[in-house]
Amino acid sequence: MNFTQLQTTAKENGILLSEEMLEQLRTYMDLLIAWNEKFNLTAITEPEEIIAKHFWDSIIPLTLFPVEGKVADVGTGAGFPGLVWKIVRPELSVSLIEPTGKRCTFLKETVNALHLQNVEIFNVRSEEHVKDRREYYDVATARAVANLRVLCELCLPLVKPGGSFLAMKGARGHEELQEAGNAIRILGGSKEASHTVSLANEERINILIRKVSATPLKYPRNYGQIKKKPL
Repeated sequence: MNFTQLQTTAKENGILLSEEMLEQLRTYMDLLIAWNEKFNLTAITEPEEIIAKHFWDSIIPLTLFPVEGKVADVGTGAGFPGLVWKIVRPELSVSLIEPTGKRCTFLKETVNALHLQNVEIFNVRSEEHVKDRREYYDVATARAVANLRVLCELCLPLVKPGGSFLAMKGARGHEELQEAGNAIRILGGSKEASHTVSLANEERINILIRKVSATPLKYPRNYGQIKKKPL
């Protein structure tokens, strides 16, 4: 996929990418490739694959679900999907949550280079971030970070009741959703919708979980407990 194809595909799905947005994405890609030679930011390094598997993959949820207000991207890595969302939807207020310092340095450089406003970068784990931002966000998202049972405990405590958690999963997404039913209920969520999309001959499953009630204060636990004994 090239940028012209990205623009056309996005338009067909209700997303208008301006020339300024495309230029920002080009700059983002150039920085990603350059920094990736020094630090391991992504295993995807070919421009056409970056456009398809990072940029378009990040945009897909915006074509499926309402995303507005304050957004938390948990375990954002090199900025996917949160930084792409900010480029495509400039009105969003985006928090990028990433525990690895070098990735945060890359994110800060990229945000500055793209002249983006209302983007915060937090070099912490989400279970630390929740101490300051419990039930603060309208939307939390995570892409390819962990199993959905784990992700629910990392993300749902950040979301205000009435908000949503948007999980971006691969081919096991529906299976993980079945396994996560108990965790979703305990943490105050309710499964609202899921959509399967084909991308580069791979399945992408986007799951929307609505926050219907407050998360009990004992969650999230520390990450070791969450991973060892998922809900």
